[in-house]
Amino acid sequence: MNTTQKIKLFLVDDDALLLKSMELDFKEHTDFEIETYATGELCINNIAKKPDAIILDYHLDGIEKNAMNGIDTLDKIKSINPEIPVIMHSSQDRIEIAINCMHHKAFDYVIKSETSFIRLQKNIENIFKIRKMKHELNWYMDRM
Repeated sequence: MNTTQKIKLFLVDDDALLLKSMELDFKEHTDFEIETYATGELCINNIAKKPDAIILDYHLDGIEKNAMNGIDTLDKIKSINPEIPVIMHSSQDRIEIAINCMHHKAFDYVIKSETSFIRLQKNIENIFKIRKMKHELNWYMDRM
């Protein structure tokens, strides 16, 4: 990512109130460029805008019962660009679901709660720390 550009973050959730709340939290506490989508299909249709990270709801069936769920959306994102970090966000507090998301190459799994915004923000910081370390490691490896 070019350091002069803002971080572009996609927020994907079928709960309109939660989606707006997350958007306002990120706009208030960060300098990110935020785009919101109510379905996985809308997110996929806009993936060419090259988000730096995506926060994706696990279920995504509140608007359309036949809509892509979060795992299907995650798989589609990873098939288009495996480098986009996707943080799964869900009210499901079951370890099996978190493990399944990680098997599908999610960056992390965050349970929706009163502290989830802080955890999401920390995850995004970690994404860029890891990206920077990978870049530096590659730079050093190229010189050996």
